[in-house]
Amino acid sequence: MIETPHDLAGYHVQIRNALGNQFLRTALGNFASAYKISRQKAFEGIDLERKRAELATAKDQALKRLPELYAEFKRHAEARGTIVHLAHTAEEARGIVSHIAKDNRVRHIIKSKSMTAEEIHLNNRLETDGFQVTETDLGEWIIQLRHEGPSHMVMPAIHLSRQQVGTLFSQVTGQQLDLEDIGRMVKVARRELREAFLTAGMGVSGANFAIAQTGTIGMLTNEGNGRLTTTLPGVHVAIVGIEKLVPDIDTALRIIEILPRNATGQAITSYATWITGQTPCLANPDGKKIHHVVFLDNGRLRLAEDPVFSQALRCIRCGACANVCPVYGKVGGHTLGHVYIGAIGLILTYFYHGTDNTRAIVRNCLNCQACKSVCPVNIDLPYLIKEVYRRVLDDDRKKPLKNRLVSTFMKNRTLFHSALKAAAAAQKPFVDASRGIVRHLPYALLKAEHDFRALPALAETPFRNIWPAVRYQLSNPRYRVALFVGCAVDFVSPEQALALVKLAIAFNVQIDFPQNQTCCGLPAAMMAEQETAVEVGLQNIAALDAERYDYVLTLCASCASHLKEGYPKMLAGKIDAGRIDALHQKIIDFSSFMVDVLGVEPDAFQKTGRRVAYHSPCHLCRGLGVTEAPRKLIDISGSSYVPCPEEDVCCGFGGSYSIEFPEISAAILSQKLDHVERSGADILVTDCPGCVMQLRGGMLKRNKAVPVKHIAEIVAERLNLSKKAEKAT
Repeated sequence: MIETPHDLAGYHVQIRNALGNQFLRTALGNFASAYKISRQKAFEGIDLERKRAELATAKDQALKRLPELYAEFKRHAEARGTIVHLAHTAEEARGIVSHIAKDNRVRHIIKSKSMTAEEIHLNNRLETDGFQVTETDLGEWIIQLRHEGPSHMVMPAIHLSRQQVGTLFSQVTGQQLDLEDIGRMVKVARRELREAFLTAGMGVSGANFAIAQTGTIGMLTNEGNGRLTTTLPGVHVAIVGIEKLVPDIDTALRIIEILPRNATGQAITSYATWITGQTPCLANPDGKKIHHVVFLDNGRLRLAEDPVFSQALRCIRCGACANVCPVYGKVGGHTLGHVYIGAIGLILTYFYHGTDNTRAIVRNCLNCQACKSVCPVNIDLPYLIKEVYRRVLDDDRKKPLKNRLVSTFMKNRTLFHSALKAAAAAQKPFVDASRGIVRHLPYALLKAEHDFRALPALAETPFRNIWPAVRYQLSNPRYRVALFVGCAVDFVSPEQALALVKLAIAFNVQIDFPQNQTCCGLPAAMMAEQETAVEVGLQNIAALDAERYDYVLTLCASCASHLKEGYPKMLAGKIDAGRIDALHQKIIDFSSFMVDVLGVEPDAFQKTGRRVAYHSPCHLCRGLGVTEAPRKLIDISGSSYVPCPEEDVCCGFGGSYSIEFPEISAAILSQKLDHVERSGADILVTDCPGCVMQLRGGMLKRNKAVPVKHIAEIVAERLNLSKKAEKAT
């Protein structure tokens, strides 16, 4: 039986063990890099966004009609000799399959790959009832022999090396195998499984879709085992999540077109199997297959009616959300999931396996948006993960101390800002002023695991207190913008805002700084403090008064993404929709403003030979969809952009994530800094003050000479004042 820690203490032990597995990290890292390339090639020439939207719409429409589609499928399938069941619970489904085997005097059962069967722990029940069960998918057979659960929905044994598999096969067969000879291992597996295929009385499979119009189930596989499982034995039982029902073949073909491309970068899988009704089978006296389809509810019908979570049932089990997840890439599926792994697993575990199995793992999300960006059915996975966390907290009826503190301070802007100013004064004895960092790790608050980066000192004077001295008034500005600074720029890095002021004056842009603005609320949202996030959101809507300005400009990608995409969802129905829409339309990041709005030209900047590497913040490239503007701005402003591998992969900061999961944050950061160092860049820039803190802290801890700055700083440094307004300072 799969076991998942029920508390953070046990979970951190599991995390450290996973991080210590160097093979696992190397294998997952290599796969993630190769996957991105193959997926991109697989979708060349295809309007992916249109396909995603169409499939998402088709799935949503089907989810609204599940009882109707089930009745239609049952009618057509049973007319063709199939026996159709509806199991409302996992226990009921296990019982149905076991009774089918008993009724047909089956002793040996073979199974093709099925996440639904994994979900209900079918093998445990069948083996307890005395049946011999053999998994026939190579990866599933390997983990069955090891008594493990899958570590990936598509590649269940990706966590194992060839040496581990070879040793396992040697133990199973009693023959010594060459641990480097993969071809020989595959032959051994085929030989061992061949007997299972020939002696089994019943085959159990899953299905990728079930077509109500014809009573047909469809399977997409890359090994012949799936087809052999459904054809050779006299009895075939398909276990299908009821959400896999689709109305017609057109919807099924949409799935076939997108699933293999998104899962493994293939245009199509090796086998596409369609089964409609009883098929010929010489193993039975009447020459016909005994065919059962067991639809599993297990909470799905209730979930389909949930206005927030129903979209999770769109999932077509491609596994892409794990493929691109930086956390999965470091710890694997046994640590980032229960049965279902990756981002979708953090959500489905709650509904299918309860609060205890969700409590720890649901917090292990960076909110980097990578999963959302590759989901073929447009599930807002990061949002749903936060909503699951909120439900877990409600179930436990006890909030962590950090949640209570965040809620108390953020709701009261004056108290929040006063606390930050007091902390800035209290830190003075521990600050290295020359480097702007805290000299000694505050062990009273943090553990030794957090010592992977230097911690930034709070600014002696926050930007909001500096603003009165630098405030200016232009007589005929090109644009009037409201500046939203966010907590990090305001209280940690006001120099970033000062760089922006310098540029704004030079390019004839009037900046206003609404003093009543406060934290954007993303930290509260990440901690599932929805009430607090809403309250600060309403405060900011009022403070910014976006209708008065041409743009609302921010230096923080995370703030910009939350204001633009989070606020409409979070504040809907709580304030006039026009005010929310005004902010949504006018919020803009620094690089886009400089390149796309101001259209800055190279002659406005002094040339330099600096080679500049770039880290693309998650909430800029995925949250806002901004990718080209920052790189263009680097070149325009007199530097030379130097490409680095995986620029758009998260730096591991994630706000409080790096405090709660420092081991994973450190591993992700280390890889990022390795890439930068190998690029030969003179400086590293990014568009997010949080990323600056993480990346700069890591570089300083390494004692490396590569400085890390906000892109606004290097642009302002190269400003050619002789060609700009005399007011520039």
